[in-house]
Amino acid sequence: MSGTHEQAAGAPGIDELLERVRAGYTRIGAVPAYEAACGGEVLLVDIRYAALRDRDGLIPGALVVERNELEWRLDPRGSHRLPEATGHDLRVVVICDEGYASSLAAESLHRLGLHRATDLIGGFQAWRTAGLPVRAPGGAPQ
Repeated sequence: MSGTHEQAAGAPGIDELLERVRAGYTRIGAVPAYEAACGGEVLLVDIRYAALRDRDGLIPGALVVERNELEWRLDPRGSHRLPEATGHDLRVVVICDEGYASSLAAESLHRLGLHRATDLIGGFQAWRTAGLPVRAPGGAPQ
């Protein structure tokens, strides 16, 4: 074994991995996610870390769950689940900053049986660019 960082045989790079993961479900855009959330059809879950939420604000009504806690908080059978984790049919829209980490998170939720989990195309930045509601970390609308 050499000291170089050779790619493991058959292991995808991150771009290929994202392509494979995203092929397994239908992603959602900012406006349809907003409309679905307004209609009570989806649970928006913001997995951005605190510094990004402090910098850019929050999506009103979104549940904030740090990425490292996501599976424990949304597993309907888990002992650390949140009250919102009502069942495997829950339609979850995972939101990160730009729509990359959320794809991997949604795929992880699929492996837990949350077959309707998806992620927001373009993440929080796409939400904000679409002019959808955002509130400052202190609570006031931006």
